[in-house]
Amino acid sequence: MFRGRLQSVPVRGLSEAVLPARMGTPFRWLVGASWVTNLGDGIALAAGPLLVASQTQDPLLVALGALVQRLPWLLFGLHAGVLADRVDRRRLVAAIDLARAGVLAVLAVALATGDVGIAAILAALFVLGTAEVFADVTSGTLLPMVVGRADLGVGNARLMAGTLTMNELAGPALGAVLFVAGTAWPFVTQAVLLVLGALLVSRMRLPAHERPAERAHVRRDIAQGLRWVWGNAAVRTLTLTSVSFNVTFGAAWAVLVLYADQRLGLSPVGYGVLTSMGALGGFAGTAAYDWLERRAGLATLMRVGLVIETLTHLVLALTTTAWVAMVVMAVFGAHAFVWGTTSRTVRMRAVPIGLQGRVGSLAAMGGFSGILVGQLVGGLIARVWGITGPFWFGFVGSAVILALIWRQLGHIAHVGEETPVPAR
Repeated sequence: MFRGRLQSVPVRGLSEAVLPARMGTPFRWLVGASWVTNLGDGIALAAGPLLVASQTQDPLLVALGALVQRLPWLLFGLHAGVLADRVDRRRLVAAIDLARAGVLAVLAVALATGDVGIAAILAALFVLGTAEVFADVTSGTLLPMVVGRADLGVGNARLMAGTLTMNELAGPALGAVLFVAGTAWPFVTQAVLLVLGALLVSRMRLPAHERPAERAHVRRDIAQGLRWVWGNAAVRTLTLTSVSFNVTFGAAWAVLVLYADQRLGLSPVGYGVLTSMGALGGFAGTAAYDWLERRAGLATLMRVGLVIETLTHLVLALTTTAWVAMVVMAVFGAHAFVWGTTSRTVRMRAVPIGLQGRVGSLAAMGGFSGILVGQLVGGLIARVWGITGPFWFGFVGSAVILALIWRQLGHIAHVGEETPVPAR
C-alpha cells in the first residue's frame, strides 16, 4: 500500500506538469482528443502516398495524390472558419471525426477486398483532406473557450507538442509499419483513433459562444472576418509577418534536399538526420516553453525568434560543414515551435470568441499559401543563382521584414491583454 502511494506521487506530479489542474477538465479532454487524432493524421501522412504509389507508378498521379490532400485548404479554408463560428463547435468536431472514420472504414473494406482503383483512392483522399480542414479549423477555436488568457500559452504548447510528437514523428513511422503489415491496416487504425477523438471531444463542456443572430451569406461572413483582421493593426501585422516569413522559409526549404547533397555532401541518410534535428529542437522548445514564457515574455520571444530565423538562412547560406548545419537546424526547430505557440497565443488573446474560426482559418490559409509561393520562388532562384540563392533570399527578405516590424512586436505581443470587443 505504501509503495503504491509512493509510485502514484510522481505520476500525479507529471500529470500536473503536463496538464495543470487549474486549466480544468475540458482542457484535458481537448488535449487527449488532439493527440489521438494527430496520431491518426500522422499515420495518413505516410500511408496515403504509399497507397497511391502501390496503385500506380505514374509520377503525375503520385503528385496528384499529394495535391488532393492539400488543395482543400485553398478551396474550403475560409468556409471552414465560417462554419466554426456559426454552429456548436464541440458537436461539429465530433461529427466530422466520425464522418472521417466512416470514409476510412469504407476505404479499408475496399482495400481488403481488392475492389478499389486509383480514381476511388484519389477521391477518398480529397474527401478526407476536406474533412480534415473543417476539423482542424474548428478544433483551433476550442482552446480559448476553455482556458483563460493567462494559460493560452501553456495550452497551445501542449497542443503543439502533440502535433510534433504524434503527427510529425510517431504517426508517419507507425503508418509505414502498418502499411507493410497490410494496406488496409493504417486506415483501420486511423478510423479507430478518430472515433476515440470524437468521444473525448464529446466529453467537453463548453460555454456558449456568440453566434450570428441571422444567417448571412457565406461571403458576407468571410468578408467580416477579413475586415476585422485588416482593421486590427496588431493582428493584421502578425498575419502579414507569418505569411512573409513563410515565403522565405518555403523558398529555402524547397531545395533543402539538394542543398544537403550539393553543399554539405550528405548521403540520403545524412539528409534524414539533418531534417530530424529540427524535430529534436522542437522537443527542446516543448520542454522549455513554460519557463521561457514566464521569464522572457511574449514580445521578447517573438523578437528573438525572428532573429534566429533570419540568422538561420544566413548561416546555412555560408556554411559547408554538415555538423554546423545540423546545429542550426536544431536551433531553428526550437524556434519554430516557440514561434508557432507564441503567435497562436497572441492571436487567440486578441480575437473575439465569435470570430476565432474565421480569423484562425485566414491565418492558416495565409501560412499555407506563403509556403507554396516560397517553394516556387525558391526553385526559380536556385535554377538561376545556384543552390545557396534561396537561403540568401531568405536572409535578406527576413531581415527587411524584421526591421520593418521590430517596434511593433512589443504592441502585438500585448494586444490581447485588454478585453476584446465581442463579435457582432
